[in-house]
Amino acid sequence: MVVSNEGVIIMPRWRFLTNHALVLRAIANNPKITGPELAAEVRITERGVRYIIAHLEAEGYITKKRIGRRLKFRINPDLTMRHKMYQDTAVGDFLKSLGQKKKRGHIKY
Repeated sequence: MVVSNEGVIIMPRWRFLTNHALVLRAIANNPKITGPELAAEVRITERGVRYIIAHLEAEGYITKKRIGRRLKFRINPDLTMRHKMYQDTAVGDFLKSLGQKKKRGHIKY
């Protein structure tokens, strides 16, 4: 909650998906996406993108492969969601529910 100079309470806009989910979805759409492109698409800072990428990689949801000066991401669709309510839902199924089509080479369905 934020209070303006006039004393009016301004509620921050909320979203259904977390930034982690949005980054994962963007990577699924374009496995060669850059940090600045991710930041622009998700509307967070590049530092925030690096933080989320580190989380996703540490937990095994994504892997990175350097190709020249760029990175190519690969998603592990078989890992399940972390939240207790969704521990039986695979990441690949979650991405499909968001309209992600199976693309050969970076998402193993």
